[in-house]
Amino acid sequence: MAGNKKDDADALNEMTFEDALAELEKIVGEMEGGELKLDESLERFGRGMKLAKQCGDRLGKAEKRIEVLVNEAGGDDGEWAPFGESE
Repeated sequence: MAGNKKDDADALNEMTFEDALAELEKIVGEMEGGELKLDESLERFGRGMKLAKQCGDRLGKAEKRIEVLVNEAGGDDGEWAPFGESE
């Protein structure tokens, strides 16, 4: 079983952000549809949580990369704010 978890984690790491987000949106739609059995809902919820974490991690890395690029280009003159901090 442990090999399956590693394989699942590896597959998540290999997914693009866009693919992970698309799968997450699909899961949300299935769950909102209300036609899944409880076990199916729990399985999809678990997968959705993993996908959401993966997307969040990727966005965090992208934000850090943007900060580096802004600093390398001459510093932050106050016009750029990290995601979620803009007015």
